[in-house]
Amino acid sequence: MSFDHSQTALYQVPVTIERKPFVPSEHTDVRFPDPGTARANIAATPSHPEGTHKDNWAERHSHQTVLQQHCDFFDSDHDGIIWPIDTYLGFHALGFNFFLSLIAVFIIHANLAYPTSPSWVPDPFFRIWVARIHKDKHGSDSGTYDTEGRFVPQHFEDLFAKYAPEGQDGLSLDDVWKVLKGQRLVADPIGWFGAFFEWIAMYLMLWPEDGIMRKDDIRRVFDGSIFYEIAARREQKAKTAKKVY
Repeated sequence: MSFDHSQTALYQVPVTIERKPFVPSEHTDVRFPDPGTARANIAATPSHPEGTHKDNWAERHSHQTVLQQHCDFFDSDHDGIIWPIDTYLGFHALGFNFFLSLIAVFIIHANLAYPTSPSWVPDPFFRIWVARIHKDKHGSDSGTYDTEGRFVPQHFEDLFAKYAPEGQDGLSLDDVWKVLKGQRLVADPIGWFGAFFEWIAMYLMLWPEDGIMRKDDIRRVFDGSIFYEIAARREQKAKTAKKVY
């Protein structure tokens, strides 16, 4: 009896039919080999094999893991430490109001500060050390970041292969709900809530007109490059509005 060693679905197990993983085509293999290999410092995908080129992002941040790049916007003075006020100002610059920015500060720093601390003694200021941000990796997520903060293209592509309708370039809110249910691990309340907070915050920030968060926008959330773009766009819009009045 012969077996297909690359078989990804079994009719006897319906969930494997419903959620098929990303399988590279022959064309993809040539342009983007080894999607299962984690990339340390670029959010690389078959459509963007060298990561984010805009504003020379990938080269300027080549000294950081992709997870550290995700945090870069919130470390406004780039000293490697994110204070609660940094997170508040960052969320506010991205369009969140006072109340939502305050909630984000509480959720993020109450849960993520201590694991990154260089000391066993809890930090009374609830600061986050970017150099140790990989310690904040939680369960029930997409797996796009590995436990060292690298970017895993296979897992990123799996999000869309498994949960987005065929031919749709992104995720709707309904698709996000499928992601949350599909990636949920048993007995992992911190991971469940963390994933819910992250995806809902992303949707509110991007707020797509047609209800679908574009795939490349999501990729750029993972490497943090889109944060600067959104903040700059909002700042310019505010300046224009002041001139009008």
